[in-house]
Amino acid sequence: MYDAVLIVSFGGPEKHEDVLPFLENVTRGRNVPRERLLQVAEHYYHFGGRSPLNDQCRELISALRAELDAHGMNLPIYWGNRNWRPFLTDAVRQMRDDGIQYALAFVTSAYSSYSGCRQYREDIAAALSEIEGGPKIDKLRVFYNHPGFIEASADRVRKALEAFLPNELDRVRFVISAHSIPRFMAQTSDYERQLRETSRLVSDAVGFTDGDLVFQSRSGPAGQAWLGPEILEHLRNLHEQGINNVLVAPLGFVSEHMEVLYDLDTEALGLANELGMKMVRAATVGTHPAFIKMIRQLIAERIFPNEPKLAVGSFGPNHDVCPEDCCPAPQRVGRSLVSEGPLVSRRS
Repeated sequence: MYDAVLIVSFGGPEKHEDVLPFLENVTRGRNVPRERLLQVAEHYYHFGGRSPLNDQCRELISALRAELDAHGMNLPIYWGNRNWRPFLTDAVRQMRDDGIQYALAFVTSAYSSYSGCRQYREDIAAALSEIEGGPKIDKLRVFYNHPGFIEASADRVRKALEAFLPNELDRVRFVISAHSIPRFMAQTSDYERQLRETSRLVSDAVGFTDGDLVFQSRSGPAGQAWLGPEILEHLRNLHEQGINNVLVAPLGFVSEHMEVLYDLDTEALGLANELGMKMVRAATVGTHPAFIKMIRQLIAERIFPNEPKLAVGSFGPNHDVCPEDCCPAPQRVGRSLVSEGPLVSRRS
């Protein structure tokens, strides 16, 4: 039935002059002040105006191509972004022109939320509405508890632990970071529950008794409630408790995009250094072989009737087709500014 795979991601600028047009795409219809865009643009300029996200999508596609070929799955792979080239509409147009009829979409987000799941489905539907004769596209399920995601995440954490001296290992605090979202969005999705389950599964796999789930990259009006604690606040609290060795695992993300590089490697690491703490960040799953294998297994379970739907932990595999009331679209949340992840922005 299915004759192609579509990789769907957020997109990011690839050169200095892309940055402001990219941010204008991200914030279109949100009434974000120009000065706010300029402020966020500086974070991209700090890295030469190039987000690593598109390059990492290219690496993922290359790894997935090899994985599919090795298992005799001759499916072409297309790629479309929400906010920057290659756009979803361009990918759908190319699929139509190539005669693709039925495709499976892999979204680079592991969890259920409006911005991490439903909005991508809306983006796909919008692209299809613009391209007459486009293919039918079904989204693969979220994979927060897939054994491949847990294995890849745990392996990244084990590697990061090697940065600590033997006499430091029993005093390392395990901190898991993810995008914050407004609490009213969290109340209408399984985002926080899924994050806590992933955190528990990875902690168990690595040998930590538990981990601290913290959040980053929040925005919006000052009085609006978002998921917390915020990572910088948490680092300060740990320091006050006399904890000076911290391993941060960005389990809320699958790639080393701007939120990871700036919010963790620049801001959080800068604060840790200022406080005299040793902070080590685990890598995201990226193109870890277990993660690429997982994508192939998610594809296979939709194509082959006898293929098992793999999941570990307490909740089983998520649904293939989202219920009508799943992760409903939020009301406009003030002047929030989306970056390379859920509905969040740079801090003021």
